[in-house]
Amino acid sequence: MAKKKQSLLKTIIKQIPSFIFIAVGASMAAAALEVFLIPNSIIDGGLTGISIILNKLFGGSLSLFVFFLNLPFLFIGYKQLGLKFLFKAIFGIVTFSFLLEVFHGIPEVTDDILLAFIYGGLLLGVGVGIVIKFGGCLDGTEIVAILLSKKSNLSVGQVVLFINIFIYGTAIFVFGPDRALYSLLTYFITFKIIDIVSEGMDQAKAVYIITENGEEISEAIFKQLGRTVTVLEGMGTVSKTKKMVLYTVITRLELSELRDIVKNADVSSFVTVSDVSEVIGTHIKKKPNEEKAK
Repeated sequence: MAKKKQSLLKTIIKQIPSFIFIAVGASMAAAALEVFLIPNSIIDGGLTGISIILNKLFGGSLSLFVFFLNLPFLFIGYKQLGLKFLFKAIFGIVTFSFLLEVFHGIPEVTDDILLAFIYGGLLLGVGVGIVIKFGGCLDGTEIVAILLSKKSNLSVGQVVLFINIFIYGTAIFVFGPDRALYSLLTYFITFKIIDIVSEGMDQAKAVYIITENGEEISEAIFKQLGRTVTVLEGMGTVSKTKKMVLYTVITRLELSELRDIVKNADVSSFVTVSDVSEVIGTHIKKKPNEEKAK
């Protein structure tokens, strides 16, 4: 029993930094909405966007709309994603809702629509990205998208996009077409920033290299980048010559160095690069000099 309590205490202590960062992200998102976007009639997507529209039509408290609209999806999220997600999501949404009320009384930073949607979108994207990176959630739209994608051929991203198209379409009648278009631009800025913050600048890239000089290239990749390489055998359909197909996963910051490695070893190599949404395991290893430095 004592060991279980100690284990639970360690787990709680370990999660404290995550909750701190979720609070920081929620405060940035709330500030972005209340001091940049909403005063200029620019809305967010998802349930927050629906809350802003309802608040505009019926008055009342935006923070309460956000909180109560998200409640049913928190329960769904618990069933789909587990208890840890539920705690972090509740904390994030409660903090976000509370801070929306706190920032509501602060005057807008600018009434310049261009500055508002650019800096509001950037701040909102960074805030939401931090929350997602540390396992939290400020909006239940993604949970809805996960459920709908399982019952259809649509991806989660496509479902979110369709929901937001409906929200921004409704915003045309509530805020006017120009504000709806600015809101759409803000959404694209926010979406991209969320991607960068939540995945980091070290987002993985999958690289296929078709070459006749595979040994030299794979050795150079390991020595210079510290990345393992999987070697496959292939054959050119036109040349009828055997080729080596190298597969490796690197970060986007290492892509330039990899290009130089391939170019120096075999200028006739054929290389394809694609994004990787997630890497599981130890395919990306530390460079040899990093291991020695430990």
